[in-house]
Amino acid sequence: KQAEKAVHQKKEQSKTKCRKARRRHINLVAEFNRRQRKNIWLETHIWHAKRFHMVKKWGYCLGDSPTEKSYRACYRAMTKHCLLQDLSYYCCLELTGRENELLKQLARICSIDTGLTFEEACCLSGRFEGSLYLYRADRYPEDMLGPVTFIWKPRDGSENRQLWIWMHPALKQDVLRELKAVFQCSEPEEIYIPEPITTTIQEEKQMDVVLSLGKKRKKEDKEGEKAVPVKKIIGDGTRDPFQSYSWISQSTGIVISDRTMEILRYRLIGPLSHSVLTETLKAASLQTV
Repeated sequence: KQAEKAVHQKKEQSKTKCRKARRRHINLVAEFNRRQRKNIWLETHIWHAKRFHMVKKWGYCLGDSPTEKSYRACYRAMTKHCLLQDLSYYCCLELTGRENELLKQLARICSIDTGLTFEEACCLSGRFEGSLYLYRADRYPEDMLGPVTFIWKPRDGSENRQLWIWMHPALKQDVLRELKAVFQCSEPEEIYIPEPITTTIQEEKQMDVVLSLGKKRKKEDKEGEKAVPVKKIIGDGTRDPFQSYSWISQSTGIVISDRTMEILRYRLIGPLSHSVLTETLKAASLQTV
């Protein structure tokens, strides 16, 4: 009996992988996904995590203050060069529908007394971005929701238009609730949950064979087919991944879609911002059918 006890109580061998195995791409992605289950990372998270003190706010992990004394460098970049900020944590709501119906209902949550509105000609054409303050429907000047920015998609000859509204994540739920009430949008019967993007060991082996023709093949993973596939996290810090992503109005046909973390947003500050964009972005050649 004592011998049997000793066999059962024997500690299992440690399953901790060596550093080389931990640093493999598939294992790194799985570890990163595990670490951002509660707080979503931005696309530039790793760059910021090496240089900034990180804070967890509004469901995201954001860079708060630099670890080095770089205030003078940032000020110099803003005044003489170019400074880039990652604003991808801002929430984006997309409205799709007839232009006259959109403007009719949006006029109830803003006022011309505060400045520009959604009907401003320069903004309505899609050439410029506008900013305004939103209020609860027909409650101006009381019950202010907060400031937002918006941009219209340029006209393409159709009566349907697309409008993107950007807001701080702290305002998203209140603004979304008010827009759904104004446009009388209800959740669809079937909740749309996109399939997670999986990458199996076999797919990686095929890619290695294709990309490394003529080169020495890497050693195969000891786990083989039993390895757990990597899943890309879907959703954002302000939205449950099992909730609906879009809502439609049966009476007007207006569709409200949540595009948070689907559209990245960066802000460039400084006199050389346009030069940086010109050198970075290249115009695509037009192909007519």
